[in-house]
Amino acid sequence: MRTHFFSKHRNSVLSALLLAAVAAPLGLPGDVSAQGPGDRVVNILDEPRHRTMHVDGDIRLLDVQINPGDQTLYHTHDAAIMYTFISSGEGPSGGRVTSNTDYVNENFTHQVSNEGPGLFRIIALTNYGPPMAALDTDRPDGLAGEPQLENPWFRSYRLTLAPGETTPPQTHHNPTLVVQVTDGLTHVSRADGITAELTAMGSWAWRNPHAPFQVTNKGSTPVDIVINEARRAM
Repeated sequence: MRTHFFSKHRNSVLSALLLAAVAAPLGLPGDVSAQGPGDRVVNILDEPRHRTMHVDGDIRLLDVQINPGDQTLYHTHDAAIMYTFISSGEGPSGGRVTSNTDYVNENFTHQVSNEGPGLFRIIALTNYGPPMAALDTDRPDGLAGEPQLENPWFRSYRLTLAPGETTPPQTHHNPTLVVQVTDGLTHVSRADGITAELTAMGSWAWRNPHAPFQVTNKGSTPVDIVINEARRAM
């Protein structure tokens, strides 16, 4: 997979190296190149491969899918974002979770291309709201263990469920996204009995703040899930 980057405020050799360093933790290695004068630039929310799947105030859920041989438009990041990597062009990514909050203070424009042979896919959360001052005051109830990622805009947990295993009821105080990141079959059940069925890597369910839910592995093999919060004032 090749990725091209451009930032209108960074055009020196040193700046190019800095852009490459930004790309690396996102799993998007590639060459740095300048944007052509005729290239169209759009906001990340208007890039057609960044499909907006859910809106909750200042928070957007994006399903990013780039087919083999395709590339995005040049698009500008202007908010904090958290990525759950589902697959690269070379295969499954294991549900790795990262975030970038630098875009809040310095917008960033780039282009991403996928050389394949498979689909490049990310489930992403953007948070246009203000940062939360304290890290742990709004942690969920009923979910043990430390988060794998936590910053003023986001929080993420990762769980492995054995066949038939069900989590205790958990209540999150922020908008919450449950993503299945391995093969399997899971149910995300609300307290009112309504259940979302996740059937594949990249399947997801949205849960509103203060609404208890449980996750059950309904399959015959272990399954991994990530539970991502977009933090905001309660």
